[in-house]
Amino acid sequence: MEDSFVRVGERILLYNMYGTEGGVPAISFGGSPSTRWKRPDAVAVMRDSGLCVAVPDRPGYGGSTRQPGRTVASVVPDTVALADALGWERFAVTGGSGGGPHALACAALLPDRVTRCAVSASISPPVIDGPEPTEEEEAADPRRNRTSWKALHGDLRPGMEEAARSIMTAVEAGGPEFPPDPGAEPGPPAREDAAAMARLSATFVTSHDGWEDDLIAFAKPWGFSLSDIRVPVTLWHGSADLRAGKYADYLAAEIPGAERRFYVGGHIPPVNAYRELLRWLKLS
Repeated sequence: MEDSFVRVGERILLYNMYGTEGGVPAISFGGSPSTRWKRPDAVAVMRDSGLCVAVPDRPGYGGSTRQPGRTVASVVPDTVALADALGWERFAVTGGSGGGPHALACAALLPDRVTRCAVSASISPPVIDGPEPTEEEEAADPRRNRTSWKALHGDLRPGMEEAARSIMTAVEAGGPEFPPDPGAEPGPPAREDAAAMARLSATFVTSHDGWEDDLIAFAKPWGFSLSDIRVPVTLWHGSADLRAGKYADYLAAEIPGAERRFYVGGHIPPVNAYRELLRWLKLS
């Protein structure tokens, strides 16, 4: 898909369009880290969904201008600028993993414009009081996670860079673009697919600025209350993603009327689950 952009003050926000031209408007927020360039299987599902989907790169990702000090709620002015540029008065929102909080921010702070909100494997606000959490504490309650603690009390860059190196080393050795779900066969070698390598490079090699800014934003107050959300919300997560399930427990307890939706799989929804998620968004 061809890259597009919108100006937000002095910043540039890049985005791509997917789905059906003239379809039900929706804005999709990627994980942390991620790129506006989506995999062919996701593109195919969006194309057949009846939705017209805008996928922006948050500040610091891709070609979107970095916005140091941003909060989760900072996504709202960017979303308004994007929707206005597209001529959308009303639209649905969705977000996966680190994109989930950003979709929830729009649901909370744009109640007159957001119709529905679906998040998959979303994180929830962390608990950062006290000393650095132990592995045992994090396993018991992922809200007490060491990444969020380090975002405020330490240095994230070494761990991020090591994680990126590990991922790209596995890819260079013949690994797939995404690790398979437990028990599933791995996908084809990413190194044999130029488009897959471009997505991986944009996510893990070109810059870690957006990734770092996301993690810092998650560790700070998000800028809205989950209890203020009044639009319909569904919380999706996989049977093998126990961490996301614990996050969803907290989100479901805090968001009025939020519905839980389960699928068989891991952190990234398989095609059949993603199709159902988009179908639910289209009901707006």
